Amino acid sequence: QSNCPEAGFLSGAFDLFGCKKKMLDYGSRHTKPVTLGTAIVAAAVFFFLVPSKLSVGSVSGLAIVLANVIPLPVSAITMALNVLFLVLGFLLIGGEFGAKTVYTSILLPLVLGVLERLFPNNGSIMGDQFLDMLCYTMLVSLGLALLFVRNASSGGLDIAAKILNRYFHLELGAALAAAGMVVALSSAFVYDAKTVVLSVIGTYLGGIVLDHFIFGMNTKKKVCILSSHVDEIRRFVLEQLHSGATLYEAIGAYDYARQRELAVIVNKAEYAKLMGFLAQADPDAFVTVYTVHEMFYRPKPVQGPGKRA
Repeated sequence: QSNCPEAGFLSGAFDLFGCKKKMLDYGSRHTKPVTLGTAIVAAAVFFFLVPSKLSVGSVSGLAIVLANVIPLPVSAITMALNVLFLVLGFLLIGGEFGAKTVYTSILLPLVLGVLERLFPNNGSIMGDQFLDMLCYTMLVSLGLALLFVRNASSGGLDIAAKILNRYFHLELGAALAAAGMVVALSSAFVYDAKTVVLSVIGTYLGGIVLDHFIFGMNTKKKVCILSSHVDEIRRFVLEQLHSGATLYEAIGAYDYARQRELAVIVNKAEYAKLMGFLAQADPDAFVTVYTVHEMFYRPKPVQGPGKRA
């Protein structure tokens, strides 16, 4: 049973692109965080972007501009633009990314449509364009970060950003800002100078905040430990944290004393457990900690239950 809304319609769309099984598998594993991210994006658009009349770089912002010349609701224009960018995603990025984006591309305008029905007279919550822009930037960046870290997107300009990221090796925040600037500047044909300037500022800030959220979610710690209890610590890392580690031979510069150094990369929860164990096992251990934003590796199977490289 599909976890997606409008299951019959989505099933037909997945069959059209030849990826029904992949999408159903994806939905069963990732529906909740991806749905949450999409809902956050939709709420940011509806409650802050639409009332402010800003065109902060997004497909929804472009839809707001086009709604001034096309007699259709923002949700309908957003759906049409998402379909266009979705086709480009399949062609230029590949079926896997496109399959993951089908769900969010269709869900976003559906959520917008529901919000339009629930709040037909929606107005600015903050009562100020600048505050609306700040609130939108923070909320939408959080939602997009939840999607990007799971190799999904909300469709639209997110796909354009992913294309720029893949082919021109731009960071996702910078790529989204570059694509969004075109949309932000397009508001000059419809709105006044103040709105255009706020749209450009919001697009630029959105790229910065998005990168901050993405790197924050992916941040890990590299812990390097010099200890006389290195074997005990190694066993804790392998057997309790189920993580891999590396041993180096360290030579002291003062007396040329040789000692083994253990290096391990852990997430925030594992870092707290490791530091708690070190405080008990060897309070005199010499520990250095580094922040790691990215890792590239191929996991290796390790003999024994519950262990990984």
